[in-house]
Amino acid sequence: MFARMREDIQSVFDRDPAARNVLEVFFCYPGLHAVWFHRIAHWFWTRQFYFLGRLISHFGRFFTGIEIHPGAKIGRKFFIDHGMGVVIGETAEIGDNVTMYHGVTLGGVSWEKVKRHPTLEDNVVVGSGAKVLGPFTVGNGAKIGSNSVVVKEVPPHATVVGIPGRVVMEVEKPHKRVDLEHGKLPDPEAKAISCLFDQIRELERKYADLAKEHEQIKKRLEQDGGA
Repeated sequence: MFARMREDIQSVFDRDPAARNVLEVFFCYPGLHAVWFHRIAHWFWTRQFYFLGRLISHFGRFFTGIEIHPGAKIGRKFFIDHGMGVVIGETAEIGDNVTMYHGVTLGGVSWEKVKRHPTLEDNVVVGSGAKVLGPFTVGNGAKIGSNSVVVKEVPPHATVVGIPGRVVMEVEKPHKRVDLEHGKLPDPEAKAISCLFDQIRELERKYADLAKEHEQIKKRLEQDGGA
């Protein structure tokens, strides 16, 4: 248990440059506390002590502002940065080394008692305010931009932005970092406009070549006529 707690604390240092020392992280990081509350609540839930699981989960929500259903499955080194307003549903599954920012919802779109919440594979990053809704998978290493609304499966290492969420980078090298919090997300509209300008420049070049060729043919005809 203590080894797992040390691992959780180290994951904070690995992903938050504002973390200064162990004492500060231990007492002042609600995302870390929410994960610890969840582990206890999940232990009771899986042993069919449902009321105790929900009660501990409720205490965790009260103290941290983060709501994680005790039935949710969470892997190792899960880090919630800031955390206020995060909601994780009952059938959600989260892999290892996942990073999540404040205001994120892993929600369902059905009232049926089935798998209705998303599965996040390893190394996924979810930006602040994003909503991931439905029983689909977000692939390994994928990134979801701030305030995006994702309602369908996300391929591994893809970057998704917008409402509804759309893939703007299909295959990204795992080591390349995309900043989801500071306005550095890919802009699909700007990319499309840039492509249009490239096509216009190419058409202008072809037109100039044709005009030049036309002038040369005209001069030759004039010379032949004069001869």
